[in-house]
Amino acid sequence: MIQYRRMNNREEITRELFAKFIRHQKVTDCWRREKDEWVVREDPFIDDWTEADYEKLIACLRNTLDTGGFVFGAFQDGVLKGFTSVEAGAFGGEQGYRDLSSIHVSEDMRGRGIGKALFLAAGDWAKRNGGRKLYISAHSAVESQAFYRAMGCVEAEVYHQGHVEEEPYDCQLECRL
Repeated sequence: MIQYRRMNNREEITRELFAKFIRHQKVTDCWRREKDEWVVREDPFIDDWTEADYEKLIACLRNTLDTGGFVFGAFQDGVLKGFTSVEAGAFGGEQGYRDLSSIHVSEDMRGRGIGKALFLAAGDWAKRNGGRKLYISAHSAVESQAFYRAMGCVEAEVYHQGHVEEEPYDCQLECRL
């Protein structure tokens, strides 16, 4: 059984927390923006995290907590199997965006509703904290995009330039709260 809980203690967010988390994702097809149109293109690769990626993730999640944001985890028998984070600050002017800075489910637990539960928890927190929409710089894999569309996401009205520059192949999405 999955237990969900808010993670408030920055000291809990360590490399050991992710010891049994499987980021691995085999990607074949991706959405790409070409000539102002979205198309699916074959672009096979394996997405996984390096130790440097884990270090960056841990620093980012700790910063999210330090700045008043939201970190929420899904655990099975005390082992992290999914997590999400939302940044505290608003951006996008009248859009009232709150940045869904991460949402990941361990490969061995995908397809069981964990991502949906994490997404809904993130949206609930963002709304309770003044957000009008979640903003997501989302992985372009067809499977990832299908998840976001199922959650009600659409292309963002206003793009966050920092996200676009950091991940130029991501799809910039929003979800009304």
